[in-house]
Amino acid sequence: MPEQKRDYYEVLGVSKGASEEEIKKAYRKLAKQYHPDLHPGDKEAEERFKEINEAYGILSDPEKKSRYDQFGHAGVDPNFGAGGGGFSGDFGDLGDILGDILGGGFGGFGGFGGFGGGFGGSARRNGPQKGESLRANITITFEAAAFGCTKEIDLNRTETCEACHGSGCEAGTTAETCPDCRGTGAVRVQRGGGGFAFSTTTTCPKCRGTGKIIHSPCKACGGAGSVRKKKRVSVTIPAGIDDGQAVSLRGQGNAGVNGGPSGDLLVGIRIKPHSLFQRDGTTVLYEHPVSFYQAAMGAELEIPTIDGKVKWTLPAGTQPGTTFRLRGKGIPELRGRGRGDQYVTVRVQVPTSLNAEQKEALNAFGAAMGEKVPEEGGIKSFFEKKKKKK
Repeated sequence: MPEQKRDYYEVLGVSKGASEEEIKKAYRKLAKQYHPDLHPGDKEAEERFKEINEAYGILSDPEKKSRYDQFGHAGVDPNFGAGGGGFSGDFGDLGDILGDILGGGFGGFGGFGGFGGGFGGSARRNGPQKGESLRANITITFEAAAFGCTKEIDLNRTETCEACHGSGCEAGTTAETCPDCRGTGAVRVQRGGGGFAFSTTTTCPKCRGTGKIIHSPCKACGGAGSVRKKKRVSVTIPAGIDDGQAVSLRGQGNAGVNGGPSGDLLVGIRIKPHSLFQRDGTTVLYEHPVSFYQAAMGAELEIPTIDGKVKWTLPAGTQPGTTFRLRGKGIPELRGRGRGDQYVTVRVQVPTSLNAEQKEALNAFGAAMGEKVPEEGGIKSFFEKKKKKK
């Protein structure tokens, strides 16, 4: 009597209602634990690994998972006539996961008869590759961010060797195509054993992934094809850029490999705080101090803006916290479609120290407004002085 298969959910150690991410996480953990490369010659681990892959192959496929949930093993076993074809589908995701575990390159893989012809996937071609991108930061003033500026920064980056033009070979010589990987930079390696044999691709050890053998390395770069240099780069910062944004300079990163383009330079922008202004997108926020008298009687004010001072008439009776708008006095939009506004909030300043005459005058004002004020040396003294002056 054939051995009864275990429930696929039980194999992966998850519940029937497990999410796709939970199933994938459980598979990763178990596949790494029981992988044959970690247990050479261990038949039990090999069979367990085979069982884990079979379970994940079904539960990671929505259609097969649905049939399995409804009919059990009969829903995915071709011997029962329910279709499904075992592992005849595309298992690119499973191959990718195993590739992460082993550090090799996997594609999809075919039928399950000992994993058929093994794991698919083509060798990585050793073609042109773009160079690594570099990052740098620049701190600029509030005004420089508003109106744009040009800054220079110093970088240490790799550049194509001028002596060998990136070939890595001494003048008059050429590199030999690696005989082991035939220039691809990767070789196929057989893994596992018995009925569970499959192949993976890995970096060619002979040429270390370069696809070529250099017999006479360039003296200037040591055969690397690139050299590290200090470079000063000019960065144009557009008007309206905000704190935390970045400017991208194409081709200003590290040199590419095998004739590939250079990487990019990403320059992060930091803006110094301003002593007067705050910013919210394209809006400038500012608080302007006025005296009690100015707020009550009105006044002609000079308001600072990022363009310089502008005149503003403060209406009589302005209340503390009142905000008014200066149109077009904010930050230019990053794409040059206009400018934001500046909002000015009135902050009424209350005197902290008054002399005797000022106190008398304020008491008189309070009395005129119906306020209760001190009598001694207050209102009476104030009006007596006014009479004497007359």
